[in-house]
Amino acid sequence: MTHPSETFSRAGSDAAVADLPPPPPLTVSSETALFLDFDGTLVEIADHPDLVRVPEDLGARIEALSRRLEGRLAIITGRSIQALEALLGPLDVAIAGSHGGEFRETGTSAVVPLAEPLPARAVEGLRAFSEANGGLIVEAKPFGVAVHTRTHPHLLDQLIELTESLAAELGIKTKRGKQVVELVMPGSDKGSAVDKFMSLPLFAGTKPLFLGDDVTDEDAFKVMERHGGAGVLIGPPRATAAHWRLNSVAAVHDWLRGADQA
Repeated sequence: MTHPSETFSRAGSDAAVADLPPPPPLTVSSETALFLDFDGTLVEIADHPDLVRVPEDLGARIEALSRRLEGRLAIITGRSIQALEALLGPLDVAIAGSHGGEFRETGTSAVVPLAEPLPARAVEGLRAFSEANGGLIVEAKPFGVAVHTRTHPHLLDQLIELTESLAAELGIKTKRGKQVVELVMPGSDKGSAVDKFMSLPLFAGTKPLFLGDDVTDEDAFKVMERHGGAGVLIGPPRATAAHWRLNSVAAVHDWLRGADQA
């Protein structure tokens, strides 16, 4: 797989942010493995996680593409697997939920934990903060808890201070995304999920692509080159470890549909 010039910006670089070229057309071959974020990549982000608009045929299209790739497709999302399937319906597709804290291979319903359960103290602390500050959206997951600040942006600094304090107290990690702050267990990151999938015989010898929009997807972008693959940033240009970029969720769907003509 040919990568664009290294003159394009990478996460953590001091260079000015430069745009990235679009990825080449998606091809279906024995060397293709595809990893897809959900929110901001397959669906537009909404004010509340339960209010995202999901195309009626999205689940069926993802399953069909997975079959064409002989199972070498996985959704890697910050949502729990249960929450994802509540939106898409039951899927015979590989999924890593809770940022990789829970892991499920294609062709099975068995979910393997890749992290320890989140301490109740983390959820309790963030729910107490939410109730004391006008009811922020608190999304509890098996291996993490997220607080969405879209409706309360002025509370972001206080929330970050609280999550960092709880993380230090409990020996867990913090993550920041688009108008969301999370506490997660060690082992719950999308790069670890990619590594786990790539260790399976099904994915051996492939050149993976990871599509994602948020800073929480950077963990996956950063491991792509080690596996001979590349990351695709979704949305506006920013500092990133991705190699290519698509402008929008709509552009992602157009790119995925291109495989139908491949």
